[in-house]
Amino acid sequence: MGSGSEVAVYGAYGHTGRFVVERLRERGFVPVLSGRDADRLKAMVAESGSGADTRPASVDDAVSLDRALAGTAAVINCAGPFATTAAPVIEAALRAGIPYVDVAAEIEANADTFAHFGERARAAGAVVVPAMAFYGGLGDLLVTAAMGDWTAADEVHIAYGLSGWRPTAGTRAAGAVSRQRRGGRRVRYANGRLEYRHDAPPALEWTFPEPLGTRAVIGEFTMADVVTVPSHLPVPEVRTYMTVEAARDVSAPDTPAPTAADEHGRSAQTFLVDAVVRSGGVERRAVARGRDIYAVTAPLAVEAVDRILTGRTRTVGVASAGAVFDAPDFLRALSPHITLDPARDGRSAPLAEECGRAVR
Repeated sequence: MGSGSEVAVYGAYGHTGRFVVERLRERGFVPVLSGRDADRLKAMVAESGSGADTRPASVDDAVSLDRALAGTAAVINCAGPFATTAAPVIEAALRAGIPYVDVAAEIEANADTFAHFGERARAAGAVVVPAMAFYGGLGDLLVTAAMGDWTAADEVHIAYGLSGWRPTAGTRAAGAVSRQRRGGRRVRYANGRLEYRHDAPPALEWTFPEPLGTRAVIGEFTMADVVTVPSHLPVPEVRTYMTVEAARDVSAPDTPAPTAADEHGRSAQTFLVDAVVRSGGVERRAVARGRDIYAVTAPLAVEAVDRILTGRTRTVGVASAGAVFDAPDFLRALSPHITLDPARDGRSAPLAEECGRAVR
């Protein structure tokens, strides 16, 4: 089972959901459009002229979710905040006996998915992949690829070099839910666990590969990678960093939403993700470059569904991208959506070089 199968997209009319629907079509899948707003689903179909099957459903109505997933091969949940939507849609996927993939960037929502559904999904032989997106998924794949033959590491660092960050309405809503759940505290992953703190994050510099070079970053600008990476790799320290300009953009209340700048609907935003693992004084790294963090989420999620439906997985239950898929092979399959720096895909000797670049 694979191409030609029906795949439900919950939150299909959202910013990321639209990219996912288009990517499914490009890959030969038949998207089934679902979400809470029936009028927006109708408008989406009218705009595209696709005649797609629309199935309105509410997370508060299990019967409607069951109807939405009936006869589909998998579901991709693109509707945030995932603190509200993830559990009901996973429950529906388990009832339907189909795999579940989401694009959640919310740290607590992803942690809840692992905690609440791990045993049940494993016992059912089901595949549940949270955070199969730019945040959480891509970073985890890069870290796993960089690890190569290492089975453990002392530290993981993931630095995000974004040219800017125009947040969607969904990003803002999810951020508000996360801040409320944390009581205004920030979070980091240290000493093998999530730690919640009241102090300000550190201001640091990170030396990215060219052309970015050394940039000011917000240290411990914590993203979903602190859930996905340690879910399967024994690493006590996982730190993420964000360029100052992008951090300011996403925090400012008046930053506009992303706008299309090409025929594919992508914005002009560019990104560079620099993933570094350290063990015993040796560094390994993997670097990915691309355009539009929301648009690149679509090929990540759709590639995941394709691999699950064609049996190219390594485990069952709730699992992150790096645990369930062959990370180097998955990353190579994302071309031309991302570009990997040469000889840094976790299989070649140069990745294990002593790089000597420190976080200052």
